Amino acid sequence: MRYSILSIALLAALGLSACERPAAVVVAPSPTVVAVPGPAGATGATGATGEVKKGDTGATGSTGATGSTGSTGSTGSTGYTGATGATGAEGAKGDRGRTGGDTVVIVPTK
Repeated sequence: MRYSILSIALLAALGLSACERPAAVVVAPSPTVVAVPGPAGATGATGATGEVKKGDTGATGSTGATGSTGSTGSTGSTGYTGATGATGAEGAKGDRGRTGGDTVVIVPTK
């Protein structure tokens, strides 16, 4: 099998190389015609000044977000001690007390 594939490939190569090919025809390109420019013409007139237009004002931007709540403030200092009040007026004199009568006082001993 190996020799048969080899012999078929050899015959195919010989058969294709034996074909007559036509000679290559080279076509020469035609010469390019180049136009030679003449002298420069007169300068043209100055163009009209363009119209200046101002664009429309843009839309107002959105309102920003609300800010965060601030921190709690520090506790205030302790207040000053108030001044001592004035001495009050002397109260009314009470009635004289009654005598002991039947009251007994017990004094504990140590």
